[in-house]
Amino acid sequence: MTVAPFQHKSLLTIISVCHHRARTPKMKLLTPLQTFVLCTLISCVINCCNTERNEECRKKEGRMSRKFPIVQIFNKNTNKSINTFNDSSIQHLRSNITRALIPYFFLLVFIIGLPANGLALWILITRIKQLPSTFLLINLALADLFVILSLPWRIAYHLLGNNWLFGEVFCRISTAVLYGNVYSSILFLTCIGADRYLAIVHPFISKEIRNNTTAYCICGGVWLLLVLSMVPHYITKQSYWIDTLNITLCNDALPVQTLETYHPYLICQVMFGFMIPCLIVVFCYISIISSLFLNDMKYGHAIMATLLVLLVFLVCLTPFNMTLLIQVYTQSSDVYYYTMICLAVSTFSNCIDPFIYYYISEEFRNKLKSLIPAYKTETGSGKSDQSILQSSSQSQPNPPLSE
Repeated sequence: MTVAPFQHKSLLTIISVCHHRARTPKMKLLTPLQTFVLCTLISCVINCCNTERNEECRKKEGRMSRKFPIVQIFNKNTNKSINTFNDSSIQHLRSNITRALIPYFFLLVFIIGLPANGLALWILITRIKQLPSTFLLINLALADLFVILSLPWRIAYHLLGNNWLFGEVFCRISTAVLYGNVYSSILFLTCIGADRYLAIVHPFISKEIRNNTTAYCICGGVWLLLVLSMVPHYITKQSYWIDTLNITLCNDALPVQTLETYHPYLICQVMFGFMIPCLIVVFCYISIISSLFLNDMKYGHAIMATLLVLLVFLVCLTPFNMTLLIQVYTQSSDVYYYTMICLAVSTFSNCIDPFIYYYISEEFRNKLKSLIPAYKTETGSGKSDQSILQSSSQSQPNPPLSE
C-alpha cells in the first residue's frame, strides 16, 4: 500500500503507541495482526482525505482553464505583465489542425457555399413569387452569405499561425458572425419547418396565419434575437497579444475573469438556441411526412428535405453545441480544442441549405431546372415548364409546399 511521505511520522507514532500499550500490563495486548489492521485503516482514512483535497484542487484549477486561458506573468526587467499559456494550449495552437485543416475546410465551404447561396438568393428574389415561405428562405440564404463572406478573414487568421491582423473591432464582428451562423441556421430552419407544418398539416388554419406581414415580423424577430444573443461578443475584448508566441489571438483566448461570466450565457444559448428548436423541427417534419402519407400524396421530396435538415442538425450543428456544453461543465481548455473543430464543421451547413431550398419549394426546383441547358432541351422536346406546373398544381393542393 502506498503512503504519502508526510504521513510517515503519524504512522510511526501510532505504531509506537500500540507497542507501548502492548508492553503496559494494565492494557489489553494487541497482537501484530491487530496492529497491522489498525495502521492500515488509519492510512486509508488519511489517503481518502488527501484524495478529496486533491480532487477539489483539480476542480478549482479546472475553473481556471476554460477555452485557452491567458496566464499573466510579471516581468521584473520591464515592470510589465506578459501574456502566455500553459503547455497544452501552446501545443493546440501550434498543431496542424488549427493552422492547416481548419482554414482549408473554411476555404472549401467558401468555394462551394458562395456560388450556391448566391444563385439560390438570386432565384428566390427575382424568379419566384414572394410568398411567406419564400421570404423565410431568402433570409436563411442572406444569413448564410453573411457567414461565407466573413470566412476569408478567418482563413487568413489560421493560415498565419492563428495570428489576427485585422484589429479589435473586426475581431468582435467576425466572432459574432461566426457564432451567430450556428443559431441563424437553427432558428430559420425551425421557422421554415413550422411554416411547412402549418401549410400541410393544418391548411385551413394556415390561411389566416401565413401571410407576408407575419413572415416579415418573424424574420425581423429572428434577426433581433440573433443580434441580442451575440451582445457578449460585441462588448467584450476578443483579441489579445500573446508575448510568448508573438501572435494576436481572436476569441480563442480570454482572461480567466472574463471566462467566468460566460458560463450562464453559454448554457442558455445551447438550451434555447439549439435543444428546443431541434425538438420543434423533429416534430414538424415527422408530422408533415405522416400527413402526406395518410392523404396518399407524394412525399418523396418531403423525405429528402427532412433528411437534409436532419443532416444539418446532426452532423453540422449538434457536435458544436454538445462540445460547448461539455466545455462549460468540464471547464477544460482541451475540450475547447475540439470546440474549434466543431465550430468549423458547423459552417458546412451553408453548403447544404441550397439543397434544402430545392426540395422544399417546387417552384424553386422548376426555376432552377429552367436555367440548366440539359433541362431546357428536355422540357422543350416534351412538356413545357408551364404545363409541368399546371399538371403539378392540379394533382397537389399546395404546390410550393406539398412535397
